[in-house]
Amino acid sequence: MKKQLATSLLAIFAFGFIVNPACAILDKNKNQETVQTQITEYINLEWWKQFDDEYLNEYIEKAIQNNHDIKTAALKIEQAKINVTAVRSKQLPQVSVGASPVLGKLPGETKTMGSFALPIMASYELDLFGKNWDKTKSAKKALEATKYDAQSANISIVSMVGTIYYNLVKLDKVIEIQKELVKDRENIYSMMKISNEEGIASTSDLILAEKAYVLSQNELLDYEKARQTALTTLAVLIGDSPNNINEYKRIAFDDIKTNISIPESISSEIIVNRPDYKAMEKQLEAKGLDTRVAKKEFLPTIDILGLLTFVSTSSASSMSFENALGLLGANAMLPIFTGFARVANLKMNKNVYSQLLEQYQKTNLVATQEVNDSLYNLKSDSEKLLNNQKALDLQEKDYSYSELKYAQGVISKLDLLQQKESLVYTQKLLVQSKMDCFVDKIGLYKATGAKI
Repeated sequence: MKKQLATSLLAIFAFGFIVNPACAILDKNKNQETVQTQITEYINLEWWKQFDDEYLNEYIEKAIQNNHDIKTAALKIEQAKINVTAVRSKQLPQVSVGASPVLGKLPGETKTMGSFALPIMASYELDLFGKNWDKTKSAKKALEATKYDAQSANISIVSMVGTIYYNLVKLDKVIEIQKELVKDRENIYSMMKISNEEGIASTSDLILAEKAYVLSQNELLDYEKARQTALTTLAVLIGDSPNNINEYKRIAFDDIKTNISIPESISSEIIVNRPDYKAMEKQLEAKGLDTRVAKKEFLPTIDILGLLTFVSTSSASSMSFENALGLLGANAMLPIFTGFARVANLKMNKNVYSQLLEQYQKTNLVATQEVNDSLYNLKSDSEKLLNNQKALDLQEKDYSYSELKYAQGVISKLDLLQQKESLVYTQKLLVQSKMDCFVDKIGLYKATGAKI
C-alpha cells in the first residue's frame, strides 16, 4: 500500500512538472492580452479613429504591442505587484521545518548511538501597532503609482507616434513642393545664364540665381534628412527594425480631412485625473505611510515563537507524541540606542515627503499650464490655417493672372517662374500650418491624459 501511494505521489509530482510550464505560458499570454486591453482602454483608442486614417491606427496598435518602453512599464507593474506580496508576507506567520540526524558514541561504550530530530519552528510578529499593515498599504499605494506612471508614459509614446506620423505626412508634401521649386530655380538659373551671355542680365543677377538654386537644393536635402530621421524614430516607437522604413505607408497630404474640433474650455476635473497627477498623489500617500512606519519604529516589537520537535533514537521507533518536544513563548524588544538611526530614518522620510509635496504642487501647475498652452496653440494655429488658406487662394489668383500675361506676351517666362516661387512658398506655409493643427490636437490629447 505504501509503495502504491509513493508511486502515485511520484506520478503526480512528475505530471506537475510537465503541465505547469504549459500553464505558465498560457497565463503569460493571458496576462499580455489583459495588459494590451487595459492600454487600449486608457489611451482612448476611439479618439484616434476620428482622424479616419487606417495607417495611423495600424502604427498605434503596433506601438501598443511591440514598443519596448510599454513592455518595460508592464514589467514594472508586475514588479510592484511582487513587492506587495513580499511586504504582505511580514503580516503572516513564518514556519520552517528541518531535519537533524545525529550519530554519537558515549565514553565506555563500544556501540554508537543515533538519533533523528524533525524540528518545526514558527514565529509571528504581533502587529499590535499596525506597523506591518502600514508597510503593506504603502506598497499598495506604490503599486497604484506605478500603474499611473505606466499610463502616463504609454500615452506619451502613443502621442509621439501620432506626432511623428503627421510630421512624415507634412515632409512628404513639403519635399514634393520643394522638388518643384528646385526645378523652377534650375530653369531660372539656366535662363539667367543665357541672358548673361547675351549681355541682357548682369553677372550679379546670375550669381544670385545660382545661389538661390543651390540653397533650394540644400533645403531639399534638409527635408529628406528630417524625413529619414522621422522614419527611423517611428520604427523604434513601433518596435520595428529601421531597415523596414521604406515599407512604411502613410496617407497623402491632399487626402487629409481638416475636421479638427476645438473645445471651448477644459474642465479642471480632467486635469486632476491626469495619470501623472494621480501617480504623484499615490506616491505622496505612500510616503506618508512610510513616515508613519518610521515613527512606529520607536515602539517595541512583539514576537510569538513556537517550536515543535520530534526526536527518534531508533529507526524502528515512530515519531509519536511521546517523542515530541514543544515550546511556546514570546518576547518584546525595544531598542534603546541604535546610533540615532531611527531618528535619522524618521527625518529622512519627512524630508522626502516634503519633496514629494512640492513636486505634487508643481505637477498641478504644470498640468494646468500644458492644458492651457495646448488649447491656445490649437486655437491660434487653426486661425493661422484659415489665414494661410486665404493667402494661398489669393496667391493662386495672382499666379493665374501672371499665366495669362505670359500667354499674351506681356511678361517673360523668367518673370512667370519668379511669380511661381511666391506660390510655392505660400503652399509650404499652408502645409506647415495644417499639420501644426493636427500636432496641436495630439498635444491637447496628451495634456488631458487622453480624456479629451
